[in-house]
Amino acid sequence: MKKFAVRRLALVLGTAAVVVALFASRAATQDPTLEPTYGSVKLKAGFTPDPYVKKLVAGGPIKTNLGDVAAFVAKAPDFQLEYTAGKLALTIHVEAEADTTLLINLPDGKWIANDDQAPGNLNPLLKFDKPQSGRYDIWVGTFGKDTAPAVLKITEVK
Repeated sequence: MKKFAVRRLALVLGTAAVVVALFASRAATQDPTLEPTYGSVKLKAGFTPDPYVKKLVAGGPIKTNLGDVAAFVAKAPDFQLEYTAGKLALTIHVEAEADTTLLINLPDGKWIANDDQAPGNLNPLLKFDKPQSGRYDIWVGTFGKDTAPAVLKITEVK
């Protein structure tokens, strides 16, 4: 009888630990359903002025590897783009003095990320030759734990 009680207790505690771990990791991930910290914009192909520019603070307390790029980001998106595509390519990039990252949840739900444009250029850039119409949830992260001022640019020219 004691062995059964011990096994049952171990099973209950083990199950509880798994549930807590799942909810804890879920609570510490990016959530595209939250209001974007620095606002949103609706842009249609051919928009002006081009580029669209938004100042923000890059980084956050959550370490992520979504899109296969290690970064520190916030839980809520930094910015949200509602985009109506046309025939032009869409480029989203960041300018900062710190080593920044770019993480985007695309309209189709896919996560994509970038760390550096090229060797020696620590600013991230993502270019979509045939962009999707819909909502782009954007996180501007940092490679390290510190936050940093940054400028998000959305363009069809670059």
